[in-house]
Amino acid sequence: MDEALILTGFMGAGKTATGRALSDLLGWDFVDLDEEVEAAAGKSIPAIFAEDGEARFRDLESEALAGVLVRRRTVVATGGGVLVRGENRKLLEGRRVYYLHVSPGECLRRLRASPVSRPLLAGPDPEAAATRIYQGRRALYESVGRRVETEGRTPEEVAAGIAREVRGEDAR
Repeated sequence: MDEALILTGFMGAGKTATGRALSDLLGWDFVDLDEEVEAAAGKSIPAIFAEDGEARFRDLESEALAGVLVRRRTVVATGGGVLVRGENRKLLEGRRVYYLHVSPGECLRRLRASPVSRPLLAGPDPEAAATRIYQGRRALYESVGRRVETEGRTPEEVAAGIAREVRGEDAR
């Protein structure tokens, strides 16, 4: 199978880093959905949220997802909230989707260390916001793909495990 391979999961799960490593291992292209959204909007995600709102960001994200799913031999790292829209979950049905799981505690540790701005965590209590958002999305992540534990593993280790599975599927 050479259709797009999708990585999903919460903020800080390692989707982008794992996706880049996985694309290198498979010799496939890599697409970060957030970068696609920024390119389409001509501005950063924090600017989209600030100037146009979350609904507009989600519209752009859905358009970008539909656009990248037609690509072959491409690893796609989605944004953490791509699954909040039913239309996006529908687009991912029957596709090769991997849910990169991370515990809420580890997620918060990674997010604190990250230089990336997270508009949904911009309030007075980012930890409470992250926990609330995570709890609200966990069932969505669990419903769409194969769960891959990332805790205590580097993105390269996670990518190697997925690559072995993909190569095994391709050999059948």
